[in-house]
Amino acid sequence: MNKDVHAFNALSSRADLIDCNNADIVIDKSKLLAFYLPQFHRTVENSEWWGPGFTEWTNVAGGKPNFDGHYQPHIPRELGFYDLTHPDIMYEQAELAKLYGVHGFCFYHYWFSGRRILERPVENFLKSDIDIKFCLCWANENWTRTWSGDTKSVLLGQEYADEDNQKFIDSLVEYFSDPRYILVDGKPLLVVYRAKDIPDPSACFAIWRALAVEKGFAGLHITVVDFYDISDPSEVQADALVEFPPHKFNGPQSIPTSMPVFTNPEFAGGVVDYTKVIAQSARREKPSFKLYRGIIPSWDNTARRQNTPTTLINATPTLFGIWLRYLRAYTRENLPQNTEESDNFIFINAWNEWGEGCHLEPDQKWGLGYLEEVLRSSYSVGEFPSATQERELLYGLVAEEISVSQAAAKDEQSVESIVESLREYKPVGNHAHKISMLLLKWPLGYKVARAVYLLARRLRG
Repeated sequence: MNKDVHAFNALSSRADLIDCNNADIVIDKSKLLAFYLPQFHRTVENSEWWGPGFTEWTNVAGGKPNFDGHYQPHIPRELGFYDLTHPDIMYEQAELAKLYGVHGFCFYHYWFSGRRILERPVENFLKSDIDIKFCLCWANENWTRTWSGDTKSVLLGQEYADEDNQKFIDSLVEYFSDPRYILVDGKPLLVVYRAKDIPDPSACFAIWRALAVEKGFAGLHITVVDFYDISDPSEVQADALVEFPPHKFNGPQSIPTSMPVFTNPEFAGGVVDYTKVIAQSARREKPSFKLYRGIIPSWDNTARRQNTPTTLINATPTLFGIWLRYLRAYTRENLPQNTEESDNFIFINAWNEWGEGCHLEPDQKWGLGYLEEVLRSSYSVGEFPSATQERELLYGLVAEEISVSQAAAKDEQSVESIVESLREYKPVGNHAHKISMLLLKWPLGYKVARAVYLLARRLRG
């Protein structure tokens, strides 16, 4: 403990985060898993598709503000513009993550019928003695020009061939066998990003589990992302659902009450209010299935789509910490806490999604602020509040933050009225998300339906 405290004090300018001499301190046991993007190195494919020497940093450095006060570009601080082909970088990332209380990384895994891409960082990790837990998320979307707004030009497509199930599990044995790999009751944890893109996912997952048993594992613990076309893991016979903000948090119900002043005349993107995202998360009741809660420090993919991004405004480390404390309370009450293999997970999107303005890694604006909130949220003097108590604390603290920002903008509401509006926040139902997914095939119909939906919400008051 002393070694970690000294390292923490060397990095942090905040001396009030934890009093290590207080005997009444209790520690939250929730396991925070951060999604990890292995895009920060050169590949032949990226040079061919996007230009010589392209990496994610190419996008990041090119981001420009679209409105007054818009934070762009996001520039790294402690770790700099790193190259993930150098294992020393991953050592530093792991030490920084562990120091502030991140349990492990969930590496994106790009696999196309046996063809791999962006695999070098994780392969280097396997060969190393980097001391941090990890799991994989199969990012099973087609590789398209989505970053530039083109979803139809497929650069590398998913084929889902009959023989892929065997090849896929065979390719994962090396990862699952690593002592650092995260297990749930002896079963390797595998996250699938777009479960319903798989033809007959229920049958596919059954085959995977059987193959994993043949390989000597207890099975597989398959977790699927809470995408727009799914609302219950039983729809695909998965073991759990993981929230993945901003998915399902970026609809019309989360539009800011007051829009920023746009300076880019070509802006045609979306703007979302971080405080409303938090309110939506707090209003989610415990479902009948296993749900792993998810959180984002911020979100802004302007660096990838300058004129058509989705941008969260009003995100701060303080609000992130308030939200995370509530999710920890929810997890303590609803998921097991007892053993090393308990699945009391909270997923953070993300560790290093710099092109989407979504990173725990320190930047020039906030420094270590988000990581400090991760650490702060993991400790309490005396017993932790219940989830109900934390929700009420969340409403009050978020309202205070909103009130301060409104006072600065000379548009002040009382804290009490803000709290009441947060309590009454009405998230969009799962049926609406599924309908919107279908309507996206017909853009004009989608726009009309969205306009009608917004009008109906206004009329309901």
